[in-house]
Amino acid sequence: MNSQAAPHTAVHPQRTASVAPLSGATPPARRSLLRAALTGTTVLGAGLVIGAEPAVAAPAPYAAAPRKRPTTADEALRELSAGNRRWRTFRQQHPDESPAVRQALTTSQHPFALVLGCIDSRVPPEMVFDQGLGDLMTIRSGGQVLDEAVLGSLAYGVLELGIPLLMVLGHQSCGAVKATVQADQSGERLPAHIQYLADQITPAIDRSKEGDARVDATIDANIRLIRARLAAEPDLAAKVDSGALAIVGARYELTTQRVHRIS
Repeated sequence: MNSQAAPHTAVHPQRTASVAPLSGATPPARRSLLRAALTGTTVLGAGLVIGAEPAVAAPAPYAAAPRKRPTTADEALRELSAGNRRWRTFRQQHPDESPAVRQALTTSQHPFALVLGCIDSRVPPEMVFDQGLGDLMTIRSGGQVLDEAVLGSLAYGVLELGIPLLMVLGHQSCGAVKATVQADQSGERLPAHIQYLADQITPAIDRSKEGDARVDATIDANIRLIRARLAAEPDLAAKVDSGALAIVGARYELTTQRVHRIS
């Protein structure tokens, strides 16, 4: 398996000369304030209204109802693979965003995959797999590092929601891994809580490689290490043994946008 921010246009209120009102006439500014008082709004400057909601037309009814979600790990992997193919070929469908889906999700959720990913802003699982609301449960930490909060969140998805697939998703050029490798080489400690991440990633450092190759190899080794740790968790292991859960490792390539398995 593998922004453009809208241009900011500064708005400058027009400056108008101060003119004394004609005797007996209500000044335009006062008329605006009176209208605002009657409608529950406040007028500030030229055309800026606080407290008023713009009129929004009701959304057109969409026929799209919630999709039939995968119920097995193999089906989930096939869906993630197909979604990543759409993403990297710029054919995204942006599924499960319709009013019907949003309404259905107010009462329950049935995500088909659980993704433990990195915090990197370039690797949001819902985007790289072209999935929508209610499809994925995602937990993200620097370098996919495990702690009690992460483990508890993963266990909730598996044990309470019955999610059949748990994917550890690492990625090319991981900053957490690179910082760990550099700190290991220099002997310097990283700031504050960042050192905690490094301490967790350090056992995965591949010292058989040098330079960028060491970082790259450590990314893969870290994915394997985290997957192994999860597979050793008794509650998760029991689900794997029963066939109700698969735990897999995968990596996202920033250069190609492809997700592929790490065995």
